[in-house]
Amino acid sequence: MEALAIPLLLAVGGLLALQAAANVQLSAATGSPFGAATIQLGIGATLLLAATAAAGAVGAFGLLDEAPGWHLVGGLASALYITSGILLFPRLGALLTVGLWITGQMLASLALDGFGWLGVAREVPGVAQVVGAAAVIVAVAAIVRTDGGRRGAIGPRVAGLALALAAGAALPVQGAINAQLRSDLDAPIAAGAVSFVVAAAGMGALLLGTLARARAPRPQVEPLRRLPWWGWLGGLVGATYVTSVFLLIPEIGTAPTIALTVAGQQVASVFVDRYGLLRLPRRPVPPARLAAVAALLAGVLLITLA
Repeated sequence: MEALAIPLLLAVGGLLALQAAANVQLSAATGSPFGAATIQLGIGATLLLAATAAAGAVGAFGLLDEAPGWHLVGGLASALYITSGILLFPRLGALLTVGLWITGQMLASLALDGFGWLGVAREVPGVAQVVGAAAVIVAVAAIVRTDGGRRGAIGPRVAGLALALAAGAALPVQGAINAQLRSDLDAPIAAGAVSFVVAAAGMGALLLGTLARARAPRPQVEPLRRLPWWGWLGGLVGATYVTSVFLLIPEIGTAPTIALTVAGQQVASVFVDRYGLLRLPRRPVPPARLAAVAALLAGVLLITLA
């Protein structure tokens, strides 16, 4: 499995960047970011439930009452991540948003490995991993500094940066929690289905809460007919990511798993910004930003090979 891990996780990471862009289109069509996130998480949950049935693993759900409660909440990270992408891609751009996700992912994954939190086998980071993490942080700081011309008000911008960091940090935490759930159920697909059902339910509850406010916009259905086919793929990509990550964390460790996915994310985000893929606005990617991306990928490589 380790031989397949590198290309698989790079591809999954690249799809994550495209997933966020596709979800922006779904949000624009529905007129509600929370509605769009609920739809995509619901699609992912449905696909994983169907896969669980096809694999004959439905009986694993009977073990849920024996699992510790905290093993069941990993899916909430998917709700946070998807919502952050919908809100931040149009405001910050793909490259900056993904760079901040990466910073959160790297710091959280190194902490999980270094301290052995959430059931992850403890692996004290070596010199190469520490240097790699530092390179990632410095590179993302450079990307933020080169985000000229789109600064806007300080308050909302700081809030957006903090949201992206938190959403990134939530992903490795989710992977570690879901790895525990996988062990509880002894059925990877069933564990992924539970994760997405929890995510969809949490997002749906948040949507209902916002709709209870008198001035909150109601999700629109009619514009969905004009949504391009790729606008529906977010749920499939998310389900693939969640399943891949919690399968591979026990095999190769949290930090290498997350490092490979973020490398794919960052490369894909360069193309999303540069060419305005998936109907997003084009954003300049000057040499200074490309140099920062190269430094970030070098840091990721150090963490992966350590």
